[in-house]
Amino acid sequence: MQNKFYITTPIYYVNAKPHIGHAYTTIAADVLARFQKLQGKEVFFLTGTDEHGLKIQKQAEKEGKDPQQFVDDVSVGFKMLWKDLNIDYTNFIRTTDENHIKAVQKVLQTLKNKGAIYKGTYSGLYCVGCEQFKSENELIDGKCPDHNLVPEKMEEECWLLNLSGVQDKLIEKIESDEFEIAPARYKNEILSFLKNQPLKDVSISRKNVKWGIPLPFEPEQTTYVWIDAFLNYLTGLGWDGDENNLPEKWPVDVQLIGKDILRVHATIWPAILLNLGIEKLPKLLFTHGHILSGGKKMSKTLGNVIGIDEMIEKFGVDGTRYLLLSAGPFGYDIDVTMERMIEKYNADLANGLGNLVSRIIKLSEDAEIKFEKINFNKAIEKKIEKNNSYFLKGIMESVAINLGLEHVWVIIEEDNKFINDTKPWELKRTDEGKFKEVMSKLLSDLNLISEFLAPFMPETAEKIKTALETKKAGILFQRIR
Repeated sequence: MQNKFYITTPIYYVNAKPHIGHAYTTIAADVLARFQKLQGKEVFFLTGTDEHGLKIQKQAEKEGKDPQQFVDDVSVGFKMLWKDLNIDYTNFIRTTDENHIKAVQKVLQTLKNKGAIYKGTYSGLYCVGCEQFKSENELIDGKCPDHNLVPEKMEEECWLLNLSGVQDKLIEKIESDEFEIAPARYKNEILSFLKNQPLKDVSISRKNVKWGIPLPFEPEQTTYVWIDAFLNYLTGLGWDGDENNLPEKWPVDVQLIGKDILRVHATIWPAILLNLGIEKLPKLLFTHGHILSGGKKMSKTLGNVIGIDEMIEKFGVDGTRYLLLSAGPFGYDIDVTMERMIEKYNADLANGLGNLVSRIIKLSEDAEIKFEKINFNKAIEKKIEKNNSYFLKGIMESVAINLGLEHVWVIIEEDNKFINDTKPWELKRTDEGKFKEVMSKLLSDLNLISEFLAPFMPETAEKIKTALETKKAGILFQRIR
């Protein structure tokens, strides 16, 4: 399919309710999906929940619930949040879906038939928080850096996936960007890892975890949660597990992930595909950073946790989308505090965009003024100059989402300055021709801004378009104290 665009988020682990990090990734994916859809692409946007594994089994026991009831309850919370954030996904997959389970079992049987998985013993340091084995060099002071837990020493009989046999091919595909990893520092990190040590074959099953997909050839063992989860990127398209009959939307065009799950996505995930004989790997694995607050990871102990529900209540849906995506370069850690977000909301949205729309519409409400109306495809090719020349199309296709918003705010800032410099309220009385010329430019820019903002802030974009038609602005963004 030449005109398709397939984008995924990770599927989110349902051991707890959704948080700001989940929202950040999903909003970014939604923006990229909307951007492509507005260009006429046939878009498939997949998100969902990862619902098996020891951590969920333990959490369900702790809450006195059946695991299925537990995951049902939490999964609903993700769907509700995506609705609240105006996330326009195509499919929401759950790894407890019957079709997914059947496809995973079919894949496991195929891997066994091909000799890509074999019976053995795996020993290592296992972090329950990550649901992963950890090497000594990944630990800090003997603890998992992501969960501050001392991993358990574990040795058990299991089935193992061949990684060493596909290592050279994987290096070749990453180096050539056939399997592109971005930003570049993450590509370099993975290549360094792959070139400096042989990959160890990895466990794909667990003997003592009941809450998982049973192996079709040894039902006493369940599928290791990561193997189960990775296959969602295919089963979410309706794939039945037949490696010779891939969905027409395959391969993935963009996979968005957080940096804490980069290594497994860059090694185990493509290794599964290559062992199945699937040579077309995801086109782009784009890795973003963590959300910090006050320079530190958010934690209840530090009291610096910012709830995504709290943000929506305070800033509204589009305000929340804007504040997260404009908080820093996409692909790096970003640092947010409630104080800074209130300041930015007031400066950029209430005083910046909101004030601009209000001023332009009010000045033009009783005048007949012709202005340029262009559609989204023409708008994104427009060149905006300020220090550098940015093309919104190029920015977005390189997944520099924050720069896309900066591109729009250049126009907003320049138009607010243009109004102050030209004083159209005076021209209206003294020079009707000049007044109409000034207002035509401003109304044309407002139309341009509404088109630009459509992927980022869809409700706001529609409100601006309505204001241009009705000459009634209303209040877009109320100042917050």
